[in-house]
Amino acid sequence: MAFAATAAAQSGLSSVKVVGVVPVSSPPVIDGRLDEAAWMTAGVIEDLTQIRPGDGAHPSERTEVYLLYDKDALYVGARMWDRGSPDQITANIMKQGSTLAEDDRIAIVIDPFNTGRNGYRFEVNANGVRNDMLYQNNQIQAEWTVIWEAAATTGAGSWIAEFAIPFKSIPFNPAIQDWGFNVSRAIRRRGEEAVWVSRNRTFNPSIVGTATGLRNLDQGVGLDIVPGFSLTNRKSYVNAGTDNETDPSLDVYYRITPALSGSLTFNTDFSATEVDDRQVNLTRFNLFFPEKRDFFLNDADLFEFGRLGLAGFSQNLRSVTRGAQENGRPFFSRRIGLSPLGSPVDLEYGGKLSGRVGRFTIGTLAVRQDEFMPPTGSVIDPTTAVVARATMDVLAQSSVGVIATSGNPTSNADNSVIGADFLYLNTRLPGNRTLEGEVWLQQSDTEGLEGEDRAYGFGLRLPSAAGLRGGIAAREVERNFFPALGFVNRTDIRDLVTDVGYTRFFQASWLQSMYTGVDAERVSALDAGNRLTQIVALRPLELESRQRDTLKFVYTINDETLLQPFTIYGSGARTVVIPTGRYDFDDFGFDLATGAQRRYSGKFNVRTGDFYDGERLNLGGEFLWKPSRHFSFRFAYDWNDIDLPQGEFITRLTRVTAEIAFTSRLNWINLVQYDDVSEILGIHSRLQWIPRAGQEMFLVLNRSFEDFDKNNSYSSMMQELIAKVGYTFRF
Repeated sequence: MAFAATAAAQSGLSSVKVVGVVPVSSPPVIDGRLDEAAWMTAGVIEDLTQIRPGDGAHPSERTEVYLLYDKDALYVGARMWDRGSPDQITANIMKQGSTLAEDDRIAIVIDPFNTGRNGYRFEVNANGVRNDMLYQNNQIQAEWTVIWEAAATTGAGSWIAEFAIPFKSIPFNPAIQDWGFNVSRAIRRRGEEAVWVSRNRTFNPSIVGTATGLRNLDQGVGLDIVPGFSLTNRKSYVNAGTDNETDPSLDVYYRITPALSGSLTFNTDFSATEVDDRQVNLTRFNLFFPEKRDFFLNDADLFEFGRLGLAGFSQNLRSVTRGAQENGRPFFSRRIGLSPLGSPVDLEYGGKLSGRVGRFTIGTLAVRQDEFMPPTGSVIDPTTAVVARATMDVLAQSSVGVIATSGNPTSNADNSVIGADFLYLNTRLPGNRTLEGEVWLQQSDTEGLEGEDRAYGFGLRLPSAAGLRGGIAAREVERNFFPALGFVNRTDIRDLVTDVGYTRFFQASWLQSMYTGVDAERVSALDAGNRLTQIVALRPLELESRQRDTLKFVYTINDETLLQPFTIYGSGARTVVIPTGRYDFDDFGFDLATGAQRRYSGKFNVRTGDFYDGERLNLGGEFLWKPSRHFSFRFAYDWNDIDLPQGEFITRLTRVTAEIAFTSRLNWINLVQYDDVSEILGIHSRLQWIPRAGQEMFLVLNRSFEDFDKNNSYSSMMQELIAKVGYTFRF
């Protein structure tokens, strides 16, 4: 192979790896075979090293990755040697776009702007299933997706994958010929991952090598036209009504420059979007449901602010709920096109302008939402939601930015928000350590509310996959701070979060890693300063085996002060209300999980102890059966037995999923969910066919039943049958 990977010294750091990408006049056929002559001239990477279970050790199996390009696309070929039999290669997933955390896979990371801040990740398993993600400030955003092609084959002694990533699908700067580049291979049955370039057992766009020689790249006209068409039959059994809808839709994407793109959407259709996972809320705060609609997921990273959310916290904090982590977000796209109860609201049209201009990254969004009638109150008038976000690269890996929002999709009162943030990142500390931090400030302006309308915060973390890690974050959210296009679940509070922990890896053992640590959250009232919530999670022992089995123990110390009575349970005419007062209660639990790469796997968790002025026993679990790559069955159950002086109650949440993958492009997903608080049984059945990337057809059935009389007799509520087709014309 020509142009093998080389290394060049860099002052004060380990060597920087470089690979030349070879131009070809005739592109290879993406069939998972590597039999074209062009691959014999490709740039090659073969010096991967382990990040798990070892750190820098030689991999157990050899890997070669080949790089070619022409004016239209980057081509990646990979041969993964494996001395096991073909059926030992873990390849259970067949649905395109699925996460590949359970399968053997090959992944690449590219940073076309070579800034070390943002980038894209493309990965493939032995079934040819594609999965794509993006990095925003080096944090993975898993829901992002674009058009690209891949194929894979399995034979004796190895499996092969080929990628084709069109330059029409990703932004880039034609003047930059050297891209950040990395490769990772996972062998799940050995708990092994090997990477070309790593630091502190991790990799992201700030930890990459360099792919050189990418010249004369062409995005074509840069125009994608995506017409869609859906037919919907909706029947309400409660109101005895039937509605038939025929909905054409149109999305247009245009790359104004190779790094800056605009998009328009008309009569946007989300009818085939996957349903939310149901949750039972035992808190007095709003739950957080992640975005699942493609229009809002594309370029979602450009609208992130202040590392609010999961990106701003250390891994797997036990003391902080997801809603608390997201509290104060200025923009949360689920506020648009969904009513407060989660039902769809028509979007008439919308547009985006997003990308990079020099040192600046910009993201703008404007969407026109139709009027709708909420469950209570008056009609919400049509509204235009506008979001504008801009950041500028400063220092080596940091940025400073601003955000502004305008619009209120859930009320007729005017609302706007402005904010500024500074994000610091340094991945070049001695000992291969990383330091990250942020400072942010926001102010809202809401019709009818005056003063006390700010939110601000900071964070500082020393993240680490191995050794000592820790962090601290604080925020204040004033009483009248209200981002109508964002997410707030608690105001008039000062929130402090901290954590410290230590991870040790073992090389010659069945045990891969051990973690011990503690994390805590303290919430106090802004004016009075009195403590409202304090949660300390003691995590004495968390173990992970080479086979990805885990055992985790946790002891939680809770201190809650209720300033108002709290209705924790309501079913029919019966409610359980916890009165005002201060409550101290502790609980203990453990989580046990087996590696999901196995044919049979599962999870089991227990929480037991005091709960407010009573007791709680929580049992949860999940069973997963994958008899073949074409079928999987998942059963999940969560059970709470709560005994309070104000009353006893039990909550049950059941979720059953059956997935049939006829091929990697044709799959059928069936989901049944039930909880005994709402007494609603929901059925979601979704047949999806993807002939090739950018083309898809759906047939969706949604059906719900409710026990109206609470007598275990269920009656039909609603039925919805949807047929939808979408096709991308690319120029």
